[in-house]
This record gives sequence, C-alpha cells and structure tokens, in this order.
Amino acid sequence: MIRDKTILIKNIYYMLSYAFNMLKKQNYEYVSKESFNNIHNLFAAILVKGIGKQVKQGLYRQYINKKENLPLLKGKIDIRGTVKNKVEYKQLLSCNFDELDENNIYNQILKTTAYILINSEYVNNENKNNLKKIMLFFSNVDRIDPFLIKWSNMQYQRNNQSYIMLIGLCRFVIEGMLLNTEKGVYKLANFIDDKSMAQLYEKFVLNYYIKEFPQIKAKSAQIPWALDDDKSNMLPTMTSDIMLTKDDNILIIDTKYYSKNTQVNHNKNTIYSAHLYQIFSYVKNEAAKNKSNVSGMLLYAKTDDVIQAYGDYSMSGNRISARTLDLNQDFEHIETQLKNIVKDFLA
Repeated sequence: MIRDKTILIKNIYYMLSYAFNMLKKQNYEYVSKESFNNIHNLFAAILVKGIGKQVKQGLYRQYINKKENLPLLKGKIDIRGTVKNKVEYKQLLSCNFDELDENNIYNQILKTTAYILINSEYVNNENKNNLKKIMLFFSNVDRIDPFLIKWSNMQYQRNNQSYIMLIGLCRFVIEGMLLNTEKGVYKLANFIDDKSMAQLYEKFVLNYYIKEFPQIKAKSAQIPWALDDDKSNMLPTMTSDIMLTKDDNILIIDTKYYSKNTQVNHNKNTIYSAHLYQIFSYVKNEAAKNKSNVSGMLLYAKTDDVIQAYGDYSMSGNRISARTLDLNQDFEHIETQLKNIVKDFLA
C-alpha cells in the first residue's frame, strides 16, 4: 500500500465510496483492486470508468435556448432580429428556440476536468490515453474556465442522476487540487488541500454510519439554542456534522481534519479550546430540549505528531470526548474504530 501525506491512497477510494455511494457498484470494483502511486491516477481511473459508462448510456442532453437566423420559422420569431435581416437584404427569420443539446454545464465540467488530468504531469500515460479516447465523444462539448463554475447551481433529476458522483468528483479535483496559474493554463497540486479533505472526511464518516448502521438514525442536524425567551435575532445557526441517535442515547460528532490536532500552551499539549467550546455548546443546547442521554465527540483525523488529541470528560452531566481516527491504516481497522464508537456511546 502506497503512502502519500499520511493517508493511504486506497483509503481515499473507500472514503469516496461512502461519500458518493455509487462508487461501490460493480462497475468500479476493478478500481478498488488497483494500486495507485498518487491520488491523480486514482481520480483519472475512476473518471475513465465513470465517464465511459456514461458515454455508453448516452450523454445527458439539456434544453438550451438558442437564437439563429433560419429560412423557416422555428420556435418564436425575434422581430427585431428579423427586421435587421430585412434591412441587410437577408431572407432569413431570426428565431428563438429551445433545443436538446449535450453542450451543457454537466458535460462541460466532465470534459474540462478530464483535460486537466490529461495535461497533468502526475497522471500516467495509460490513464491519459484512456481519457483522450473517451473525449472523442465530447467533440461537440466546450471546455470552460473551472474557476468560474457555480457549483451551487447544479441541479439533478431523474435524467441526470448518474452525473451526481461524476460531478462531485470533478468538483473535488477542481476545488481541492487545481492551482491558479496563467490564464488558460491549469496545474494540479501534488495532493488535495486540507479544506477539501476535511469536507470528504466529514461526509465519509456520516455516510458510513448511514449505510453500515441502519438501526441508528444518522444525520447532520441543526441544534436550536436553549433560549429563555424567543429572542434569537443575530444568533448563529448551530449545525452538527453528525448526530447519531439510538433509543435514548444521542452522540454529536464534530469531525476535524487539521495538520495538528492539539495546541501547545506552556509546553503542554491540550485540545483546541475553540473546538471544546463548540462541541460543549452543541451538547448542552441539545440536552436542554431533549431528555435523552446526550454526549459529544471531537473526532480528529490522526496526524504525524507524537501526541494526539484524546480525552474523556464528564462536563455538567454530559460526556465529552476527543478521539483520533487513523486514516493511514488498512480500511478494516478504520471500520473497527468507527464501530467501537457506536459500541462505546450508543450500546
């Protein structure tokens, strides 16, 4: 197993599997058996398989509004454009119409990301050639500026459900690895930035519990403030990363992915104050409205430091803990750690 920045490349695959669900399907099984020397080849291999499957099913086509000068009416006539044609002695109608087109934002993102990987020094020739072959089917699709993509505008329905994982992975590559260089020239970093890894880490842990523990209610939940009156203006929204509920037990988990998981004060390692205040606030406000047994946990990704965040405390009647999850080990051991959390807090 190849190590890269304290995380096994293979484990990134498993984390993506849970984060995007669809990666575990039979079509991607061969990817999980491969050995990758870097994260770039893992992403390229997944996209080769995923986009290739999409090409066989047919690229998603979306209604795009078009305006063209035509000899016959199509759609609605544009009076101003038609008059202009008459003035210029053109016997054409200016028409506005909607047409199904594969040159839409979804396919543009796939093509743009594929070429970013094709042009990357980190991707091997086999994956580059496979991506190039698939891109032959995207000849009518434009490439776009990846930094201008409005990810929040992406919408999915029955006809493009299969794009959810593909677009999610493209976003992971673009937001987590793409460096801003000269205009039109894009370069990938040698690993994913911590912000994107933190998002993946959070999504992985949540979806792991959703999938593997159906008997437990797992979700990201808002926690209302325990107010003595109704005055809540200017109070920030409290949203837990993960809330696990079983019978009368509730565990609120706040995932943390940082290069260091302890602070040093007077030559002593301690848990970050802000993190403790945050999880304590979550627990106490949830406990104020709920008669269940509410506990809280800071779940850090393990770092290379000798001293790791760890603690188990009873605070004002509630259990507050800090744990580390070692992502740099065989995945079965990661599963064991996650299962032990359930046994310890929700049994």
